[in-house]
Amino acid sequence: MAAPGENLRINGERLWDSLMEMAKIGPGVAGGNNRQTLTDDDATGRALFQTWCEDAGCTMGVDEMGTMFARREGTDPDALPVYVGSHLDTQPTGGKYDGVLGVLGGLEIVRTLNDLGIKTRRPIVVTNWTNEEGTRFAPAMLASGVFAGMHQQDWAYARQDAAGKTFGDELVRIGWKGDEKVGARKMHAMFELHIEQGPILEAEGKDIGVVTHGQGLWWLEITLTGKDAHTGSTPMSMRVNAGLGMARIIERVHQIAMSHQPNAVGAIGQANVYPNSRNVIPGKAVFTVDIRSPEQAKLDMMRAEVERAAHAVAAELGLGCSIEAVGHFDPVTFDPGLVKVVRGAAERLGYSHMDIVSGAGHDACWINRVAPTVMVMCPCVDGLSHNEAEDITKDWARAGTDVLFHAVVETAEIVA
Repeated sequence: MAAPGENLRINGERLWDSLMEMAKIGPGVAGGNNRQTLTDDDATGRALFQTWCEDAGCTMGVDEMGTMFARREGTDPDALPVYVGSHLDTQPTGGKYDGVLGVLGGLEIVRTLNDLGIKTRRPIVVTNWTNEEGTRFAPAMLASGVFAGMHQQDWAYARQDAAGKTFGDELVRIGWKGDEKVGARKMHAMFELHIEQGPILEAEGKDIGVVTHGQGLWWLEITLTGKDAHTGSTPMSMRVNAGLGMARIIERVHQIAMSHQPNAVGAIGQANVYPNSRNVIPGKAVFTVDIRSPEQAKLDMMRAEVERAAHAVAAELGLGCSIEAVGHFDPVTFDPGLVKVVRGAAERLGYSHMDIVSGAGHDACWINRVAPTVMVMCPCVDGLSHNEAEDITKDWARAGTDVLFHAVVETAEIVA
């Protein structure tokens, strides 16, 4: 495969303008975004993306999970396409770049190829995966999970949000249920550009993260059942306190993660007590343990230890305890050949780089099961993400998209 010349670069100003224009849709309350999946704002963002893609000469396909595929034709109609993309949906208090950079960076590749009059043998398909965040409809990476055969489509359609609305109904309501069978598309390769969502690249002074692996994870939803009782009149020795059980398990999760260092993390990010009244001892607690590691054996061991600890705490306090796995994927090893292409692109362009493990889950983690896949990362300020204060620089965005451009176009094969 011939690599693009090192003088070929994307239009960084145009990319930034697109990021800022998309950020106007579904604004947050503190400078970021609240463009949750299958909301009216999501529909508006999708429509803008489609307009931009069609203006760039792409044809748009949409599958039954609402995932969008904007295709720039290649010269060989029989060649499998190179896919590039991420997601446009955000957290309730999300930033302007998480996911969006990967989608609009893919669009910028197409625009740059058009500017330069460059043709590729393979088609290039810019993709917006539906419901990557999973914040409204759990689990995360839902559409790519169905695409990769990890979830059943009917099961995905039945996912409910906090108001009891289903994914399937909301997809129809906003007008973005397509007619393509999910997973029918075949890929030569898929690339995903993303902000790091961690502090390593910035701390190391590197422009580019070449993502070699992705952490596996377990989300374990634990329900503790005790007895509601008055906080003032119930003797300490007679309480069956689900909140106390939750507190002790939270501490144990931290200890378990620390005991498996390096390459292990664990925390509780979502927690609720019931009836959640100031003067009532909680009779019920529901919370989700998030444990992650790029090492399969370590991940499995941590899960077993968390479950043992939870049951032990519950038994000690006289609580009922149930545990449900509500999210999971195994550690990911990205395609070594594509990793080499990304690393070579960074070197050719003169960007500092390092190998890195993705600490977060991404659509590429599921697609890696059905096609050769790789990720490119750029730094973000203080490693902050899933926060309206999430920030990157124009230079970081441009560098990441330059590397993405070179890697994608090399793989799609320039036609002389």
